[in-house]
Amino acid sequence: MMQRVPALLFVAFAAFALIGSSLFTVDQRQYAIVFQLGEIKEVITEPGLNFKWPLIQNVRFFERRIMTLDAPEPERYLTAEKKPVLVDAYVKWRIHDVRQYYISVGGDEAVAKTRLAQTVNSGLREEFGKRTVHDVVSGERDKIMAEVQKKADADARAIGVEIVDVRLKRVDLPQEVSEAVYRRMETERKRVANELRSQGAAEAERIRADADRQREVILAEAYREAQKIKGEGDARAAAIYARAFGENPEFYAFYRSLEAYRNSFASKNDVMVIDASSEFFKFMKNASKSGK
Repeated sequence: MMQRVPALLFVAFAAFALIGSSLFTVDQRQYAIVFQLGEIKEVITEPGLNFKWPLIQNVRFFERRIMTLDAPEPERYLTAEKKPVLVDAYVKWRIHDVRQYYISVGGDEAVAKTRLAQTVNSGLREEFGKRTVHDVVSGERDKIMAEVQKKADADARAIGVEIVDVRLKRVDLPQEVSEAVYRRMETERKRVANELRSQGAAEAERIRADADRQREVILAEAYREAQKIKGEGDARAAAIYARAFGENPEFYAFYRSLEAYRNSFASKNDVMVIDASSEFFKFMKNASKSGK
């Protein structure tokens, strides 16, 4: 009885090992292919616990999630203007048909990426060759990505792969082209600046000339208006003087003489040499007689 215990333990261990090698689990993030003597026996696309025959069958697992193909260095393409541009792009892809994927590339992810990179580069080269630098930089980037994704997906289906998305991260000009473009842009900006300065100077001269003309017109109108008012005032004064002279000529003469005296002797330093019998002093004489 005691001799049978090790044998039973060995049988139990062998049975557990056999069962363990016969069962396998497929994760929800994976596909699985069961091979029998090197040939595809079964393709498992749903997660769960599965069975295989030990020794004669083996299992390979493949990624079910979306993967990224990102080139380490930007690619150089030519536009319709034969100008080079550096393009940094990446591709999102996943296995669509795991059986076809294994048959086409042997289930080797590196081989699949090489094939996808060639397909995407060819599509980008074709699309960039149809467009100008302005179009590829800003004008039609979305259209380029959509066209490349569509064409690359059609080719990738042949190897069991689906192209989920193609994105352009950056589109730049090469260093030598960028410098030439910047110099040309600088020259163009200087030309525009000089043109604007010339237009500004011409406009300033026009405004100054118009302001000077308006100033002369205003001064002339003001002088004319002043002369008109002055003439009207002189006429009214002359009329008043004439009316006053007509009413009382003696008083008028007396008043005018007083004004003359006041103006003549306004300053103590004034000196006048006049005959004492002159008409200028007639009212002073009369005043002296009246005082006597």
